[in-house]
Amino acid sequence: MTAQIIDGKQIAKKKRGEIAAEVEELKSEGVTPGLAVVLVGSNQASKVYVGSKQKACSELGMHSELAEYPETLSEEELLEKIEQLNNDEAIHGILVQLPLPKHISEKRVIEAISPEKDVDGFHPVNVGRMMTGQDAFLPCTPFGIMVMLQETGIELAGKHAVVIGRSNIVGKPAGQLLLNENATVTYCHSKTKDLKKFTLDADIIVSAVGRNRMVTAEHVKKGAVVIDVGMNRDEAGKLCGDVAFDEVKEIAGYITPVPGGVGPMTITMLMFNTLKSARKQLEKLQHCNA
Repeated sequence: MTAQIIDGKQIAKKKRGEIAAEVEELKSEGVTPGLAVVLVGSNQASKVYVGSKQKACSELGMHSELAEYPETLSEEELLEKIEQLNNDEAIHGILVQLPLPKHISEKRVIEAISPEKDVDGFHPVNVGRMMTGQDAFLPCTPFGIMVMLQETGIELAGKHAVVIGRSNIVGKPAGQLLLNENATVTYCHSKTKDLKKFTLDADIIVSAVGRNRMVTAEHVKKGAVVIDVGMNRDEAGKLCGDVAFDEVKEIAGYITPVPGGVGPMTITMLMFNTLKSARKQLEKLQHCNA
Protein backbone atom coordinates (compact mmCIF):
# COMPACT_ATOMS: atom_id res chain seq x y z
CA MET A 1 0.00 0.00 0.00
CA THR A 2 1.37 3.42 -0.98
CA ALA A 3 -0.06 6.52 0.64
CA GLN A 4 -2.17 9.02 -1.25
CA ILE A 5 -0.17 12.23 -1.61
CA ILE A 6 -1.94 15.31 -0.25
CA ASP A 7 -0.88 17.85 -2.88
CA GLY A 8 -0.58 21.24 -1.16
CA LYS A 9 0.24 22.99 -4.44
CA GLN A 10 -3.01 21.82 -6.06
CA ILE A 11 -5.17 22.66 -3.04
CA ALA A 12 -3.48 26.08 -2.71
CA LYS A 13 -4.06 26.75 -6.42
CA LYS A 14 -7.77 25.96 -6.05
CA LYS A 15 -8.10 28.14 -2.94
CA ARG A 16 -6.22 31.02 -4.58
CA GLY A 17 -8.65 30.89 -7.50
CA GLU A 18 -11.53 31.27 -5.04
CA ILE A 19 -9.74 34.13 -3.25
CA ALA A 20 -8.98 35.98 -6.52
CA ALA A 21 -12.67 35.82 -7.50
CA GLU A 22 -13.71 37.24 -4.11
CA VAL A 23 -11.07 39.99 -4.35
CA GLU A 24 -12.59 41.09 -7.68
CA GLU A 25 -16.03 41.07 -6.08
CA LEU A 26 -14.83 43.28 -3.20
CA LYS A 27 -13.08 45.64 -5.61
CA SER A 28 -16.36 46.11 -7.47
CA GLU A 29 -17.78 47.32 -4.14
CA GLY A 30 -14.94 49.79 -3.71
CA VAL A 31 -12.61 47.88 -1.36
CA THR A 32 -9.18 46.52 -2.35
CA PRO A 33 -7.80 44.13 0.30
CA GLY A 34 -4.45 45.49 1.53
CA LEU A 35 -1.60 43.72 3.33
CA ALA A 36 1.32 45.54 4.98
CA VAL A 37 4.48 43.56 5.69
CA VAL A 38 7.12 44.93 8.05
CA LEU A 39 10.65 43.54 7.76
CA VAL A 40 13.37 44.45 10.26
CA GLY A 41 16.96 43.39 9.50
CA SER A 42 18.50 41.42 6.66
CA ASN A 43 17.63 37.78 7.44
CA GLN A 44 17.76 36.11 4.01
CA ALA A 45 15.04 33.53 4.73
CA SER A 46 12.75 36.33 5.91
CA LYS A 47 13.42 38.29 2.71
CA VAL A 48 12.45 35.24 0.62
CA TYR A 49 9.21 34.75 2.63
CA VAL A 50 8.34 38.44 2.31
CA GLY A 51 8.95 38.31 -1.46
CA SER A 52 6.60 35.32 -1.75
CA LYS A 53 3.88 37.15 0.20
CA GLN A 54 4.14 40.24 -2.00
CA LYS A 55 4.06 38.10 -5.16
CA ALA A 56 0.91 36.32 -3.91
CA CYS A 57 -0.78 39.69 -3.24
CA SER A 58 0.05 40.88 -6.74
CA GLU A 59 -1.22 37.66 -8.38
CA LEU A 60 -4.52 37.84 -6.46
CA GLY A 61 -5.13 41.52 -7.21
CA MET A 62 -4.50 42.70 -3.65
CA HIS A 63 -2.71 45.85 -2.54
CA SER A 64 0.56 45.25 -0.67
CA GLU A 65 3.05 47.48 1.11
CA LEU A 66 6.50 46.60 2.39
CA ALA A 67 8.17 48.59 5.16
CA GLU A 68 11.84 47.58 5.39
CA TYR A 69 14.07 48.71 8.25
CA PRO A 70 17.67 48.12 9.34
CA GLU A 71 18.39 45.86 12.33
CA THR A 72 19.15 48.98 14.37
CA LEU A 73 15.48 50.06 14.37
CA SER A 74 14.30 50.66 17.95
CA GLU A 75 11.33 48.88 19.46
CA GLU A 76 9.53 52.21 19.93
CA GLU A 77 9.98 53.13 16.25
CA LEU A 78 8.56 49.76 15.23
CA LEU A 79 5.57 50.18 17.58
CA GLU A 80 4.94 53.64 16.08
CA LYS A 81 4.88 52.13 12.57
CA ILE A 82 2.40 49.46 13.71
CA GLU A 83 0.15 52.13 15.22
CA GLN A 84 0.24 54.04 11.94
CA LEU A 85 -0.78 50.87 10.03
CA ASN A 86 -3.53 50.13 12.60
CA ASN A 87 -5.06 53.49 11.63
CA ASP A 88 -4.56 53.14 7.86
CA GLU A 89 -7.91 52.30 6.23
CA ALA A 90 -6.21 50.97 3.08
CA ILE A 91 -4.51 48.25 5.14
CA HIS A 92 -6.57 45.25 6.28
CA GLY A 93 -3.75 42.96 7.36
CA ILE A 94 -0.51 43.68 9.22
CA LEU A 95 2.29 41.16 9.30
CA VAL A 96 5.57 41.75 11.13
CA GLN A 97 8.03 39.18 9.81
CA LEU A 98 9.59 37.04 12.55
CA PRO A 99 12.20 36.56 13.92
CA LEU A 100 12.92 40.11 15.11
CA PRO A 101 16.30 41.41 16.32
CA LYS A 102 17.01 40.46 19.96
CA HIS A 103 16.48 43.98 21.34
CA ILE A 104 12.83 44.00 20.16
CA SER A 105 10.17 42.14 22.16
CA GLU A 106 8.10 39.89 19.86
CA LYS A 107 5.39 39.79 22.53
CA ARG A 108 5.04 43.59 22.62
CA VAL A 109 5.02 43.79 18.83
CA ILE A 110 2.37 41.09 18.40
CA GLU A 111 0.17 42.69 21.07
CA ALA A 112 0.51 46.11 19.39
CA ILE A 113 -1.14 44.89 16.16
CA SER A 114 -4.91 45.48 16.13
CA PRO A 115 -6.66 42.09 16.58
CA GLU A 116 -8.87 43.12 13.62
CA LYS A 117 -5.77 43.31 11.37
CA ASP A 118 -3.84 40.41 12.90
CA VAL A 119 -3.86 38.21 9.79
CA ASP A 120 -1.08 36.02 11.25
CA GLY A 121 -3.47 34.98 14.04
CA PHE A 122 -0.88 35.51 16.79
CA HIS A 123 -2.58 38.21 18.90
CA PRO A 124 -3.81 36.90 22.30
CA VAL A 125 -7.35 38.05 21.41
CA ASN A 126 -7.41 35.85 18.29
CA VAL A 127 -5.74 32.97 20.16
CA GLY A 128 -8.47 33.25 22.84
CA ARG A 129 -11.20 33.33 20.22
CA MET A 130 -9.74 30.24 18.54
CA MET A 131 -9.49 28.41 21.88
CA THR A 132 -13.16 29.07 22.63
CA GLY A 133 -14.38 28.19 19.14
CA GLN A 134 -15.29 31.76 18.19
CA ASP A 135 -14.71 33.42 14.84
CA ALA A 136 -11.03 34.42 14.69
CA PHE A 137 -8.08 34.97 12.40
CA LEU A 138 -6.42 31.55 12.54
CA PRO A 139 -2.62 31.07 12.40
CA CYS A 140 -1.84 30.44 8.74
CA THR A 141 0.07 27.14 8.86
CA PRO A 142 -2.37 25.27 11.17
CA PHE A 143 -5.27 26.79 9.21
CA GLY A 144 -3.68 25.51 5.99
CA ILE A 145 -3.37 22.01 7.50
CA MET A 146 -7.08 22.00 8.39
CA VAL A 147 -8.04 23.10 4.86
CA MET A 148 -5.87 20.32 3.37
CA LEU A 149 -7.56 17.69 5.56
CA GLN A 150 -11.00 19.08 4.70
CA GLU A 151 -10.27 19.21 0.94
CA THR A 152 -8.97 15.63 1.04
CA GLY A 153 -12.21 14.50 2.70
CA ILE A 154 -10.53 13.17 5.85
CA GLU A 155 -12.97 12.72 8.74
CA LEU A 156 -11.62 14.19 11.99
CA ALA A 157 -14.39 13.62 14.55
CA GLY A 158 -13.47 10.82 16.96
CA LYS A 159 -10.00 10.33 15.44
CA HIS A 160 -6.85 10.30 17.57
CA ALA A 161 -4.48 13.06 16.42
CA VAL A 162 -0.92 13.29 17.71
CA VAL A 163 0.81 16.65 17.30
CA ILE A 164 4.61 16.53 17.63
CA GLY A 165 5.75 20.03 18.63
CA ARG A 166 4.27 22.69 20.91
CA SER A 167 5.22 26.04 19.39
CA ASN A 168 2.73 28.90 19.61
CA ILE A 169 2.88 29.27 15.82
CA VAL A 170 2.14 25.69 14.71
CA GLY A 171 2.00 22.93 17.33
CA LYS A 172 -0.40 24.36 19.92
CA PRO A 173 -2.87 25.93 17.47
CA ALA A 174 -2.83 22.85 15.19
CA GLY A 175 -3.87 20.69 18.16
CA GLN A 176 -6.56 23.18 19.18
CA LEU A 177 -8.06 23.32 15.67
CA LEU A 178 -8.15 19.51 15.54
CA LEU A 179 -9.84 19.50 18.95
CA ASN A 180 -12.37 22.06 17.68
CA GLU A 181 -13.27 19.49 14.99
CA ASN A 182 -13.84 16.81 17.66
CA ALA A 183 -10.59 14.90 17.28
CA THR A 184 -8.94 13.50 20.43
CA VAL A 185 -5.59 15.27 20.63
CA THR A 186 -2.27 14.29 22.21
CA TYR A 187 0.71 16.68 22.23
CA CYS A 188 4.22 15.23 22.11
CA HIS A 189 7.44 17.24 22.41
CA SER A 190 11.15 17.07 23.30
CA LYS A 191 10.39 15.87 26.86
CA THR A 192 7.98 13.10 25.75
CA LYS A 193 9.20 9.65 26.73
CA ASP A 194 8.63 6.86 24.20
CA LEU A 195 7.29 8.89 21.25
CA LYS A 196 6.42 5.72 19.34
CA LYS A 197 3.95 4.66 22.03
CA PHE A 198 1.82 7.70 21.13
CA THR A 199 2.37 7.92 17.37
CA LEU A 200 1.61 4.22 16.77
CA ASP A 201 -1.84 4.85 18.24
CA ALA A 202 -2.46 7.93 16.04
CA ASP A 203 -4.93 8.12 13.18
CA ILE A 204 -3.41 11.51 12.30
CA ILE A 205 0.17 12.66 12.94
CA VAL A 206 1.16 16.33 12.58
CA SER A 207 4.92 16.77 12.92
CA ALA A 208 6.24 20.30 13.48
CA VAL A 209 9.59 19.98 15.25
CA GLY A 210 12.17 20.89 12.60
CA ARG A 211 14.25 17.69 12.84
CA ASN A 212 15.32 15.89 9.68
CA ARG A 213 13.32 12.72 8.98
CA MET A 214 12.78 11.94 12.68
CA VAL A 215 9.37 10.32 12.05
CA THR A 216 10.15 6.95 10.48
CA ALA A 217 8.10 3.95 9.37
CA GLU A 218 8.34 2.46 12.86
CA HIS A 219 6.46 5.50 14.28
CA VAL A 220 3.41 5.15 12.02
CA LYS A 221 0.50 2.72 12.03
CA LYS A 222 -0.89 1.36 8.79
CA GLY A 223 -3.27 3.78 7.05
CA ALA A 224 -2.53 6.83 9.27
CA VAL A 225 -2.64 10.39 7.91
CA VAL A 226 0.81 12.03 8.16
CA ILE A 227 1.14 15.82 7.90
CA ASP A 228 4.75 17.00 7.70
CA VAL A 229 5.27 20.67 8.66
CA GLY A 230 9.08 20.42 8.79
CA MET A 231 11.20 22.51 6.41
CA ASN A 232 14.75 21.31 7.01
CA ARG A 233 17.97 20.80 5.08
CA ASP A 234 19.73 17.44 5.15
CA GLU A 235 23.49 16.82 5.10
CA ALA A 236 23.53 17.29 1.32
CA GLY A 237 21.66 20.61 1.62
CA LYS A 238 18.48 19.11 0.15
CA LEU A 239 15.11 20.31 1.45
CA CYS A 240 13.41 17.69 3.60
CA GLY A 241 10.74 17.39 6.28
CA ASP A 242 10.41 15.88 9.74
CA VAL A 243 9.13 12.67 8.14
CA ALA A 244 11.22 10.03 6.35
CA PHE A 245 8.94 10.34 3.33
CA ASP A 246 10.11 7.39 1.21
CA GLU A 247 9.64 4.80 3.96
CA VAL A 248 6.56 6.31 5.65
CA LYS A 249 4.61 6.60 2.37
CA GLU A 250 4.63 2.78 2.16
CA ILE A 251 2.67 2.55 5.44
CA ALA A 252 0.58 5.73 5.72
CA GLY A 253 -2.85 6.18 4.11
CA TYR A 254 -2.21 9.85 3.30
CA ILE A 255 0.98 11.91 3.46
CA THR A 256 2.13 15.45 2.63
CA PRO A 257 5.40 15.88 0.71
CA VAL A 258 8.18 18.41 1.44
CA PRO A 259 8.33 20.61 -0.54
CA GLY A 260 4.85 20.99 -2.03
CA GLY A 261 2.76 20.00 0.97
CA VAL A 262 1.95 22.34 3.84
CA GLY A 263 4.25 25.16 2.58
CA PRO A 264 2.06 26.50 -0.27
CA MET A 265 -0.96 26.56 2.05
CA THR A 266 0.59 28.95 4.59
CA ILE A 267 0.76 31.99 2.29
CA THR A 268 -2.61 31.06 0.76
CA MET A 269 -4.28 31.24 4.18
CA LEU A 270 -2.55 34.57 4.86
CA MET A 271 -4.21 35.87 1.70
CA PHE A 272 -7.53 34.38 2.86
CA ASN A 273 -7.22 36.15 6.24
CA THR A 274 -6.45 39.48 4.54
CA LEU A 275 -9.50 39.07 2.31
CA LYS A 276 -11.62 38.18 5.35
CA SER A 277 -10.44 41.32 7.17
CA ALA A 278 -11.30 43.50 4.15
CA ARG A 279 -14.73 41.89 3.90
CA LYS A 280 -15.36 42.58 7.59
CA GLN A 281 -14.38 46.22 7.15
CA LEU A 282 -16.81 46.57 4.23
CA GLU A 283 -19.63 44.96 6.26
CA LYS A 284 -18.91 47.39 9.11
CA LEU A 285 -19.08 50.36 6.71
CA GLN A 286 -22.31 49.12 5.17
CA HIS A 287 -23.82 48.63 8.64
CA CYS A 288 -22.79 52.18 9.66
CA ASN A 289 -24.30 53.63 6.49
CA ALA A 290 -27.53 51.62 6.73
